[in-house]
This record gives sequence, C-alpha cells and structure tokens, in this order.
Amino acid sequence: MLKTIQMIEAIKKHSMPFADIDDLMPLINTASRAQYVLLGEASHGTSEFYEIRAAITKELIQHYDFSFIAVEGDWPSCFEVNRYIKGYTTQYANAEDVLKSFSRWPSWMWANQEIKELIEWLRDYNNNLPAHQPKVGFYGLDVYSLWESMEAIIEYLENNHASDAKKAKKAFECFEPFHREAQMYGISSALYGKNCMVEILELLQTIQQKKDTYTHEPEAALSMQVNALVASNAEAYYHTMITNDNESWNIRDRHMVEALKYIQSYYKDSAKGIVWEHNTHIGDARATDMKSSMVNVGQLTREEYGPKHVYAVGFGTHHGTVIASDSWGNPQQELTVPPAIEGSWEDTIHRAGAFDQYLMFTEENRNFFHSTIGHRAIGVVYDPEIEQYGNYVPSRLSKRYDAFIYVEKTHALSPLIF
Repeated sequence: MLKTIQMIEAIKKHSMPFADIDDLMPLINTASRAQYVLLGEASHGTSEFYEIRAAITKELIQHYDFSFIAVEGDWPSCFEVNRYIKGYTTQYANAEDVLKSFSRWPSWMWANQEIKELIEWLRDYNNNLPAHQPKVGFYGLDVYSLWESMEAIIEYLENNHASDAKKAKKAFECFEPFHREAQMYGISSALYGKNCMVEILELLQTIQQKKDTYTHEPEAALSMQVNALVASNAEAYYHTMITNDNESWNIRDRHMVEALKYIQSYYKDSAKGIVWEHNTHIGDARATDMKSSMVNVGQLTREEYGPKHVYAVGFGTHHGTVIASDSWGNPQQELTVPPAIEGSWEDTIHRAGAFDQYLMFTEENRNFFHSTIGHRAIGVVYDPEIEQYGNYVPSRLSKRYDAFIYVEKTHALSPLIF
C-alpha cells in the first residue's frame, strides 16, 4: 500500500497534462534526438493512439527531418501507400483508394479514417518538397505476407526479368498445396518435414545477388529484397509457430528489425525513422515477463543502435471503447474497455489524476517507476470480460519505455468500409 501511495505521488510530481500537440513538445523535442522513435499503442483499435502518433509523426517529419515511417503492417500493402504518397503511381484516386490494399484481416489496423488523414497529409507534404529533397516513405515491417510478397516478386520478374521468374514460380508452387493456410503449412513443415525452405532460400539468394539490376521501377530493389526477406522469414515463422510459440514470436520481431535495416540502408545511415507498433513490440522485452525466452523490436534496436539512439514511447488508457474481434478472423466489433484493474499502471496513473497526461523517464526519476506491475495490452482479439486473466503484462514502465502517454478515456477508431 505504501509503495502504491509513493508511486501515485511520484506520478503527480513528474507527469505533465496534455490537451494538444503543443503540450507534447517537451517529449517530441527529446525524442527527436534519437535516430529511431518507436511509437507504441496499447491496442490496434484505439482512435486516440493513432491520432496522437500521427501528430507526433508530423512534427518529427516537418521540423526534425525524419525520413520514413515503418509500421506493423504487411510490406506489399504498405508499399502501395509508399508509391501513392511519393507520386510513383496514378493507380489510386485518393488515400481511401490505396488503403483498399489492406484486404487481409485485420484490415482495420490500417484501413481506417485516422490513417487515411495521415496518408493524405504525407502525399501533400511530399508534393510540396523541393525536387532535390528525398520524399518521406511509408513501409511495412511485418512477416505475415508470405503469399502476397511472393506474388509481388513474380509480377516484377515476369515484367522485367523473365528468366528469374521461373525460379520464383517454382518457390511459389511449393506453397500452393496449402491454399494460403498458414496453419496448414506449419503443420506440414513442423510435423511431417514437408517444407519449402530450400526453394525460398534459393530465391532469396538470387534476388540478393541481382538486386542492382532491379531498376525498372522506383525503389524496386528495396521492395524486391524485403519481399524476399518476408518470404524467407515467413516460411521460418509458420514452420515454427506450431511447435514453439515463443520462438515464432522471436522470428517475427527479428524480421522487423532486419527489414528496418534494409529501409535504413536505402535512406542512408544518417536518416531517421519513426516506427509504429504495438507496445508489446516497441517496449523493451527485458522489462517484462517476456525476458526469459522472448525478444522484441524495442530490445533489439536498443542493443543494435544503443539506448541513446532509440526513443520508445508507450501508450495506455484507463477505460473507453476499442475495435477488436471476439476470435481470430471474425468481423470487427466496437467493444467496451472496462476500467483498469486495481494495482495496474493504468489504475495507478488514474488515481494520480483522471486526465490525459504523460511521463518522461530520466535518470532522476526512473527509480520511482521501476516496480513490476501489470500494464494492459489489447490485441486484435479481445474479450473484456476476462481481460484481468491475460491482458496485463508485468512491466517495469521506466525500463520498458523512455516515455509513456496516458489517455484517460479512449474511443474506438473508425474503420473504412469498402
């Protein structure tokens, strides 16, 4: 009880209220010194998290020369957004049109009103840049798009490198018996030894060797390399997920960091990037109960680039509404997020002050927020009635993040209806 009272008093002393982007400028100014700013979210279906991240992102791009945004999304769909905002294509009439590319469940993560507004802003921003200045990019870091990435590779090779298209088709044919069912492929590869590893690795090697010849479309070399990387790591991910859930998680997050390196290389080493992912990815795994067997993007980037070059911002809420599904693959719903459970980080901040506020962790105050207590995490599948049994990650908040943004009451985001 005494420790809780002390934490509440520390929050009152060190937190700062906010109502708009101007109030967040101390956080943005500090974050801007890093090479990578990692912006989290406590769910994939909360409007305020998207809106606040968009506002921070605009500031970092406009005033601090950040070069790209990399998100927890599929490379092929996000690359279509990248083409649209850079003017590489006239295929799409507007942002809503290009967001139809996010057809794989859960489409609401990126095909929503909040992202639509950011995409239009990015296109306008790029259009107004001087001709010699590189345009801001938008990319996907996730590993799930095995079939879509293979199709993108084949389409490019058929149009430009017909001889190599045969090798890509051979690799793709290996997956055809599984009818785009990842679980079916995972069972076959993990339990019966029937996999496509050799074919995928051969294709990856070919694309790496010939990357300098992919010049027929803007950023074709980058896209081909990452699509091949997705195919290779997705094969490993689906191969592993049936028998080792923790290791499949590790494959996924290591892939995200590897894809980030490819993007960074394209923009040159001095470029700065903004990453949008769930708190469970961008908050350092070593500050949670994941540390014994799992890694994540927050941990790996800190280890790779050094803590001073990575600034991770977590997000949380006390109560509200959210978009999620009751089971994997089912239609989205607007669900009620109940008040945070007693003793959690969200409950403790609420008790310190029932208003929007944020904490910036420094050497002087980190120890006040070092206790390991529950921190809410909502996924694309969510059951509010049983969240106390599985939706709170034991966390040392000041070690997991560099700053934490708390929204007292949040609202469901607005999915686009196609």
